[in-house]
Amino acid sequence: MSATILIVEDESELAAVVADYVTAAGYEAQVIADGREALASIQRQMPDLIVLDLMLPGLDGLSICRAVRGFSAVPIIMVTAQVQEIDRLLGLETGADDYLCKPFSPRELVARIKAVLRRSSTLPTPAQILQIDVEARTARARSQLLDLTPTEFSLLAAMAKRPGTIFSRAQLLDLASRDNLECTDRAIDSHIKNLRRKLAVHLPDVDIIHSVYGLGYRLDL
Repeated sequence: MSATILIVEDESELAAVVADYVTAAGYEAQVIADGREALASIQRQMPDLIVLDLMLPGLDGLSICRAVRGFSAVPIIMVTAQVQEIDRLLGLETGADDYLCKPFSPRELVARIKAVLRRSSTLPTPAQILQIDVEARTARARSQLLDLTPTEFSLLAAMAKRPGTIFSRAQLLDLASRDNLECTDRAIDSHIKNLRRKLAVHLPDVDIIHSVYGLGYRLDL
């Protein structure tokens, strides 16, 4: 049975094009143009993934996302027409799994849908993957102790507290600075690379830290 993708979009032409691409990819596409109607539909019957526009009549996408996160972890890809809105959305911790800025390629959206669905359906449970003791400042991957630097531990622990949230490099730099650690913006990429390498030793089949092009990094559990 194919996954159902709910497209909440009030631009009828764009919604139709997205629905065509989603259908061509083998999914079942549903389109709703009104925010309140979309939330009611989600509450009645949960789709497998939601493509959610930020600006909608009736109820905006941010309010819908927050409401849905109150009762479901269904994957959500948030869409906005303004680049500057991305930073605001990240700061508000909406709970979306991914963000996309208009205008976008329908092929890119389909690729992201596939990636998000794959992550949500194949990742082992959090307890199986990562255990973090903040007081002892230790981290384990599948019960195996990780040899982390203070900076690496701080970054991993911060992201693990908010799985699914995209952290910009500036946010990660701020997190490291709060812990009185010497770190530069350029060094963040190096720390993340080292974290991935150390995690991969015990999690060869799971990549839990993802790069989000143009935005930063996200940890998925």
